Amino acid sequence: MRAIQNSSPLLRPTLGALLLALLSTLVLAPAAVAQEAPEAAPQETFEEQVNVTEVVLDALVTDRKGNVILGLQPDDFVVEEDGEPVQLDSVSFYSNRLVEPDDEGAAEAGVSVDDQPSDRYFILFFHDQRINSGSAFRIVERQLNAGRQSQDWVREEMLPGDWVAVVSYDVKLKLHQDFTQDRKALLSAIDRAVKGSDGANWPSRQDGDEGPALAGNMPSGKELRKATGNIYKGLRVLAEATEPIQGRKNLLLFTLGFGELDSFGNYIPDTRYYPPMMHALNDANVAVYTIDLSPPNVRHSLEDAMSHLAADTGGEYMFTHSNFIKPLRRVSEATNGYYLLSYRSRHPEGKEGYQKVKVSLKNPKWKVSARSGYSFGDDSEG
Repeated sequence: MRAIQNSSPLLRPTLGALLLALLSTLVLAPAAVAQEAPEAAPQETFEEQVNVTEVVLDALVTDRKGNVILGLQPDDFVVEEDGEPVQLDSVSFYSNRLVEPDDEGAAEAGVSVDDQPSDRYFILFFHDQRINSGSAFRIVERQLNAGRQSQDWVREEMLPGDWVAVVSYDVKLKLHQDFTQDRKALLSAIDRAVKGSDGANWPSRQDGDEGPALAGNMPSGKELRKATGNIYKGLRVLAEATEPIQGRKNLLLFTLGFGELDSFGNYIPDTRYYPPMMHALNDANVAVYTIDLSPPNVRHSLEDAMSHLAADTGGEYMFTHSNFIKPLRRVSEATNGYYLLSYRSRHPEGKEGYQKVKVSLKNPKWKVSARSGYSFGDDSEG
């Protein structure tokens, strides 16, 4: 059986060809299998959908004497959301001053002689608490004094670019005078407000009328009473009425304070009404300056309530004053100029809520007042 040893020269080429074919098949087989296998489905990727909110915060920056600080840049501010710093896109300075050519401080702040002075907005709000006050006579006296000295401020210190409105609250919100620059109308409105007269029920302004307005953005008559059944709702309705007005609105709230007290007499924010009120004030850029109607050096349980509201809205709590012209003048001087801080914030798409914000300065010698947050979501704007 020697023939099966495949020693014949005639068989060698054939065997070599067979071996080569077999080797080629083994080498090419994986490639063929790969070509014939169906394509693998692409790996699914997950991307978080976010909405970008353009946030604009107004910030007052003063020294310890209340003088406005000029010339600040983005690097001078620290803005944080949930403890994390955000990158400011821009910082702009707005002033009610007419800039003179030789005003070096204004030039440093980026304000030129060609810039028009910005209008200011003040709301004089008299919280009539005579019904609930145990010392009614003294409170009446203080309230009347607040009214008279507010009239003095209107006569002597109100500037040409100032718009002032007058409201009051007892068991409902009352609009005594919409925003105006008419001093005579304001003096009359303040007199009605401190004496507890009914509001004017001003009709909505017509197209073409000049100046900012509240009346067209709030209910009137019985609807206004229904919508403002407590002071929280009154402030919320008022804040929402100011939203179309661009810029910072300064609300000077003459009050003894309001809120809930615990069993130890300590103030606790009312969780039913305080958050929506505060959010509305912040969303409308309304800074509340709480001016205590209590007699000088008299301490009371609702001081914390007044301080809390002022701090949350970028205003200030003012107390221990014998003459109300002092806090009025202080607010006027502090609001001669303010900064608008702009940045972009991201929140998950479809989510709505309230974002807390902290604004501070790198220079500890200066004081900054700014609102404490903003609402976000499909129907909200920073």
